[in-house]
Amino acid sequence: MIVCPNCNHPNPDGAVQCEACYTPLPATTNCPSCGATVQADAAFCGQCGYNLRSTTASSNLGATVAPDPLEVPPLVTPDTLVEAPQTVTSGSAHIPTPEPIPDPTPEPIPLPTAVLVPAQQLEEQSQSSSPPTVAAQTLIEEPEAPPPQAAAAPTVARTQLQHVTGGLVHVQTDRLIELPQNLSVIHIGKPNDRIPPDVDVSGFPDSEIVSRIHSDIRIEGDAYYIEDVGSSNGTYINNLPLLPGNRHRLRPGDRISLGKGDLVTFVFQLS
Repeated sequence: MIVCPNCNHPNPDGAVQCEACYTPLPATTNCPSCGATVQADAAFCGQCGYNLRSTTASSNLGATVAPDPLEVPPLVTPDTLVEAPQTVTSGSAHIPTPEPIPDPTPEPIPLPTAVLVPAQQLEEQSQSSSPPTVAAQTLIEEPEAPPPQAAAAPTVARTQLQHVTGGLVHVQTDRLIELPQNLSVIHIGKPNDRIPPDVDVSGFPDSEIVSRIHSDIRIEGDAYYIEDVGSSNGTYINNLPLLPGNRHRLRPGDRISLGKGDLVTFVFQLS
């Protein structure tokens, strides 16, 4: 069954256009995990949440890529050997190879000669010289400077990690529903025997238009995604229909309507 994205009319499998409004229908395929009918360009299965992109990526891996040829590094050229000087013989003449001339050794620098003075002469010079006269000076005591105060230790600002929490505000009753953080998939609907809802909307007005298994919110890190899982009256994001099998990343202020007529509406927010 193919649901029309314009009027939500159920059409038989293989239909090209809607029987009710004649809108062209999207191409469909079967989920390789559960066999449910999904759109050909859908990223996830609306029934079991299977990642349809992984099947496409695995088929592309079948192509064999020829390995790049290995580049052989050039051979290292040996260092040029320095040959010892040889005697060159030309005919009968014997020409010896000249030997290297050593560098001249620098002459030592003479040290200054110390002059020795007898100890008796040093005593006579010390007795003849009178001690210097020290003039009386008035000492002015300066006030002692106060000891420097220890600088106050700088206040270290502690970084506090803030955890982002998502929530849904019911427009008709202004009631806030905080989304559970311990779940990766949050089911929205009404009590049933297959998949119990994590967000139960049965107590809100006009909840009869909401399916028992209506839509899911998936949490991946700090990102929140919503997808319709085959509801009867559809899911609308900012007044636009969300096709089954596709998902939409929620941002603060997005308006989520469960069913037509904007009767059961929530506004997504982060706190």
